[in-house]
Amino acid sequence: MRVLLYSLTALLVLLQYDLWFGEGGMVSLVQLRDSVAAQTQENERLQERNAVLAAEVSDLKQGVAAIEERARSELGMIRRGETYYQVIDPH
Repeated sequence: MRVLLYSLTALLVLLQYDLWFGEGGMVSLVQLRDSVAAQTQENERLQERNAVLAAEVSDLKQGVAAIEERARSELGMIRRGETYYQVIDPH
């Protein structure tokens, strides 16, 4: 009787081991869920970035104001008749 009990217990442990630690087991499932969550966050961040870039492209295609703003901020350009003042923070 004890031999049967030990045999069934060993069989149960072997089957459970495969369920928890085998390929496609619970450990793999948790890792996969974490991976999916991380990728979802990355996708959301990239979608927001793409939306900002698409808006910027649209602004550059449609109006001169966006081009002028970019020329002023990135290239330091000014219009004719304007005076450029640079304020330096003493700190």
